[in-house]
Amino acid sequence: ELRDSGDGHMVVGGSNYGQGSSREHAAIAPRYLGLRVVLAKSFARIHWQNLANFGIVALEFDDESDYDAIEQGDVMRFSGLREALTSADRTLVGENTTKDQRHRLRHSLSKRQVDVLLAGGLIPVFRRRLSSA
Repeated sequence: ELRDSGDGHMVVGGSNYGQGSSREHAAIAPRYLGLRVVLAKSFARIHWQNLANFGIVALEFDDESDYDAIEQGDVMRFSGLREALTSADRTLVGENTTKDQRHRLRHSLSKRQVDVLLAGGLIPVFRRRLSSA
């Protein structure tokens, strides 16, 4: 379930993030190691879908040059993430609290993908369906 708990970590990626084979495992394994957000210039289509399926938020920079401003160890805060995911605007601001910088971000998720993310991924969705049957 998507929570504002402040736990977990994120990955910052370049263009066509997630390209290549084993994309499903590239999403599920990091999720269970605490990955919550991937922030990239752009995503490989199938990997982007797999991230949503496993409860990982895929965000893109509005301005790709912001990629260079984030370094390993920086702490990012995504205030109002739940609201941004469900709004028609599809944008939010990510705050780099380490450097006191703000970056405009966007998502391209469908309503179905947002619902899956808010539930924590497909596994919790299916678990709830089975337990209520």
